[in-house]
Amino acid sequence: MHGRSFVAVVVARSLVLVLAGIVQAAVAAEAAATAEQPVALTGATTALPSTVVPSPPSSAAPSPADAAKPSPQGAAAAPPAPADPVVASIRRKLADPSLRKGAAPEDVAALEAVYAGRSGPLWMTPMGFSAKAQAAIDEIGKADDWGLSAAEFELPPAGDLPKTADAQAIAEIDLGLAILKYARFARGGRADPSELSVLLDQKPTLKNPKIVLAEIAASPAPDAYLRSLHPKHEQFERLRQALLKARGEGDAGAKKPRNEAEIQRLLINMERWRWMPEELGSVYVQDNVPEFMLYVVKDGKTIHSDKILVGKLAYATPIFSADMQTIVFNPEWTVPETIVRENLLPNLRGGWFGGGNSILSEHGLRVKYNGRTVDPASINWNRVNMANIAFTQPPGSTNVLGKLKFLYPNKHVVYMHDTIKRDLFELSMRAQGHNCIRMANPSRLAEVLLAEDKGWDAKQVDDLVASGNNSAVNLDHPIPVHTTYFTAVADEQGNVTSFADVYGLDRKVAPAVLGKTVAFAAPSDGGGDTAQPESIAAPAAKPNAPQTTVSGSIQGLFGD
Repeated sequence: MHGRSFVAVVVARSLVLVLAGIVQAAVAAEAAATAEQPVALTGATTALPSTVVPSPPSSAAPSPADAAKPSPQGAAAAPPAPADPVVASIRRKLADPSLRKGAAPEDVAALEAVYAGRSGPLWMTPMGFSAKAQAAIDEIGKADDWGLSAAEFELPPAGDLPKTADAQAIAEIDLGLAILKYARFARGGRADPSELSVLLDQKPTLKNPKIVLAEIAASPAPDAYLRSLHPKHEQFERLRQALLKARGEGDAGAKKPRNEAEIQRLLINMERWRWMPEELGSVYVQDNVPEFMLYVVKDGKTIHSDKILVGKLAYATPIFSADMQTIVFNPEWTVPETIVRENLLPNLRGGWFGGGNSILSEHGLRVKYNGRTVDPASINWNRVNMANIAFTQPPGSTNVLGKLKFLYPNKHVVYMHDTIKRDLFELSMRAQGHNCIRMANPSRLAEVLLAEDKGWDAKQVDDLVASGNNSAVNLDHPIPVHTTYFTAVADEQGNVTSFADVYGLDRKVAPAVLGKTVAFAAPSDGGGDTAQPESIAAPAAKPNAPQTTVSGSIQGLFGD
């Protein structure tokens, strides 16, 4: 072998040996790196040798930011922390159909929403009900003092300590449902007024049950919160004090015996205040139907009062609130549909053309067809579409609306106005005519309202009345008009005055408030006849309303 070839072989062998050593070192390093990674085991993990070399940076644990990112494989998020056993039981029990049968659906839904987001009870503690829970239970137990009935609320014992989670859940649910029922009743939700009578067009302002639960949970004094749900109106509190006094006299065995009828009337009228708007207005008009009186109230003080006429039983004045927007001077009168149907048409249809038209000229009535004045003799009253016909009476001394009309738009087409039948105000029973309200001194009412709204003086009102011209004055600030039905009113000294139940509505409200029917005197229809309350119907839906002459209608008996 040549020397040069021998050297090459030696060098090649050396290189092979070096390369083999490098490979072995690499394999050993890889084995060491692998050995330090923990193994996923079931149960206890095996401790790593203390000699293990720390992992290289590339295998370090992910940062918090990286950990927040969803995994590429779309792994499910970790489940929420388990609820307290009591809350878990509450959630199950709220789904129980048997519980839902005796509870308002909206109350159950509110409890479901609240406990779905809670991890612990709202009222229960390891030692029983919290102090706040006990305050709520005690206050609901005093419901009778506020015109409600404590017997209507299923309350758990305040000092009870249920032993199991299920028993605690039931107690928590019972208290929650009692609180929500109390909140609804305190604000007039025992019954829908419109379902008690078609005359009651009122809507209590109820609180959302979820809001009630949130507010009472946040309140430091749940008892005070529950009391705050009752009406803030001064008259409500006066009636409440009269109720406490009447019950106290009866319970104490005083000389004056307990008057059950008086207590019933107080409870019914307290309920009516729950149906009133929370805010009556800084300046407002109240027409109290059973009292036959009108009041203008400013900042809680009466600044004007007047006698009024209301509808008789067959054409009863509905109970509602609306905003007065316009005062009309020397108004034109449009004959109401009821008078047209019941009085005018039977006369007009005495012949084919104008058989009974004399009744129109006798009372100064004009005929308008699609808004245009026409000769009544040109109309076939047996065939004409009455939807296109209107009968009007121009302003003047014989106009049944008198000199003034006060408009507060409403679905009942009811308003307030003057009248030419002045003698009716001398009657003590002033349920006369149709459902609009007539007042004894309309000019004074216009003066008071326009002074408040526009700063007018009395002369400006008198001048418009004296002009004889039909004109309308729009109010800059609408004034609420509340037509009410209070048969009991308490004065500042606590003395209660009661008024006749002219429409029999006390009897209709009693079952919802007292849980029973009570015997009040049957109302009069204002014409000397009597009728049972059950015969009351909406004016337009009264098929057998008393018939009167057209003359009687026009001359103010139906003058609205």
